[in-house]
Amino acid sequence: MTQTEILGQAACHGGTQSFHSHASSATGTPMRFGVFTPPGAGPFPVLWCLAGLTCNEETFAIKAGAQRLAAQLGLMLITPDTSPRGTSVADDPAWDMGQAASFYLDATATLWSAHFQMRAWLIDELPGFIAAHFPADMARQGITGHSMGGHGALTLALKHPGRFKSVSAFAPIVAPTQVPWGQKALPAYLGYDPAAWAAHDACALMDAGARLPDLLVDQGAADNFLETQLRPELLEAACARAGIALTLRRHAGYDHGYWFVQSFVADHLHWHAARL
Repeated sequence: MTQTEILGQAACHGGTQSFHSHASSATGTPMRFGVFTPPGAGPFPVLWCLAGLTCNEETFAIKAGAQRLAAQLGLMLITPDTSPRGTSVADDPAWDMGQAASFYLDATATLWSAHFQMRAWLIDELPGFIAAHFPADMARQGITGHSMGGHGALTLALKHPGRFKSVSAFAPIVAPTQVPWGQKALPAYLGYDPAAWAAHDACALMDAGARLPDLLVDQGAADNFLETQLRPELLEAACARAGIALTLRRHAGYDHGYWFVQSFVADHLHWHAARL
């Protein structure tokens, strides 16, 4: 296991907010991530916080305002980057494809497969790195995410049962096979195989038998992407068919941005702390 390079570190609410890079064998690139370590000796339960399109490892850490309460609750927050990056890494001129738009999957299409192995990094590689270098209790992991990161939180939890004891999301992409973002990204990354696309669609995974113990989702009713890209009613129906306890809260006046996330992040931290 290679050592982490510390990109930045600062005292924060009695704990430490730090940003790191390490050489990933999964992606074949340096990969960046943030860690908020609460005060105390640990080991601490871990909450993975996945950001959305155009974002990086700093976005949730800086904009969500989660550290104050995480310090009080004793939660370690991990904020991974949203894709591999670099001049040798495949990219796309569009903002919703390529670098910063990985959809948290392992790409199989030739253009992307060399580096876009995000599931492998997040599930197979980075947790061991966190356990080796930070006071983390890896038997107590939760996951949350915003937008594309909400998609990642849902699908990774569904595809790896038992790994995450708590799951939540902010304005997630719940059915990418049925909305333009996913209908663009999934064929590009996975080739023209509908079965492969369904394996990265939360609603399709539930219909195929994957389960979560329960789920918290917040959605802004003034979100510009609500009707075309997010469609939480599809998740509501899928959870009902699967018998999954879903708490879906719709909030009048809130849009897709981090003012929305910041407004409800405390509820999510309490949700995860109670289950971890």
